Amino acid sequence: MVTFFRDKSIVAIILLGILCLLVHLHFFVSTPLIVVSDDDGVLAFLLQKYASNFSGTFIFLIYMFFVLVQSIRLNMVLNEFKMFQQTGFTTAMSYVLLTAFIPQWCSLTPALIANSLVVLIFIQLSKLYNHPAPKTLLFSTGLIVGLTILSYHPTALLILVVLFALAVVRPFRLTEWFVLLIGIITPYYFLLAVLFLTDQTNILYHFIPEIQFNLPIQQPDVWFWINISAMLFLLLVGFYFWIPASNRMVIQRRKNWSVMLVMLIILLAVPFVFKKAGIESGILFTVPLVAFISNAFLNPKRMWIPNLLFWIAMVIVIHNNWLLSKF
Repeated sequence: MVTFFRDKSIVAIILLGILCLLVHLHFFVSTPLIVVSDDDGVLAFLLQKYASNFSGTFIFLIYMFFVLVQSIRLNMVLNEFKMFQQTGFTTAMSYVLLTAFIPQWCSLTPALIANSLVVLIFIQLSKLYNHPAPKTLLFSTGLIVGLTILSYHPTALLILVVLFALAVVRPFRLTEWFVLLIGIITPYYFLLAVLFLTDQTNILYHFIPEIQFNLPIQQPDVWFWINISAMLFLLLVGFYFWIPASNRMVIQRRKNWSVMLVMLIILLAVPFVFKKAGIESGILFTVPLVAFISNAFLNPKRMWIPNLLFWIAMVIVIHNNWLLSKF
């Protein structure tokens, strides 16, 4: 199965759609859920107000649309920036598989939709190294980050990611830092202006991320730890095959991977530092996670390694499908 995704072809895209249907087969038995938390941003408000009236079929189609588009877009970006030694669709395959690794990720949530913006932010950061107009790029990047935070508050940690990217990718220029920060606060500036003109400044706190350290799951069961262990195992194998490949990369590619690694570390903390974010917010770190995991499917010369990893992932997916189909 993995062999088909190691090639860049239209067949891989068709198989990706089939794989997405298979790993979320439980949707044909149980109605997809919309999971939102109060005051989590504009996306939560829109889903709560409008999507609650959608039919189960339409919610299923929306979920599948976002998963497939995000997986293909991320895959194309990594191929475009030559992050791997060869092109393929293993990143998209890994993303589709991981969306079924945690039962809470099999719901339509603001975090899932926000992943589209996370991919866009990485695209912006990958252009920083030799961009002819860095200030324009930095302002637009900051603007996207600010809008992303307004859309889904737990993405506020992305500020740390873009600051790190600017520090390692570009030589220090104070004006560039100011431009980036101005871009981040611009959406809030206009929001505050609108609230002031409409005499609604008292609701401003609804648009500000609320940090509160917590445990997203109070009583995890055995299978939760098995799922987490499987993800960690895939990540470690991915690191094992990524390290020797990274030693042969040019400086720009190494810096892009550094940004991706920092994004992974920082986004891992999201479920633990934001009030009511829940374990469903953890889907945010799947974007950098699958970038590293895909090395385990793409780089090995012996096919039994990626095939074994694929079927380990499928065991997790099958169990979660069985679990979700009971509700």
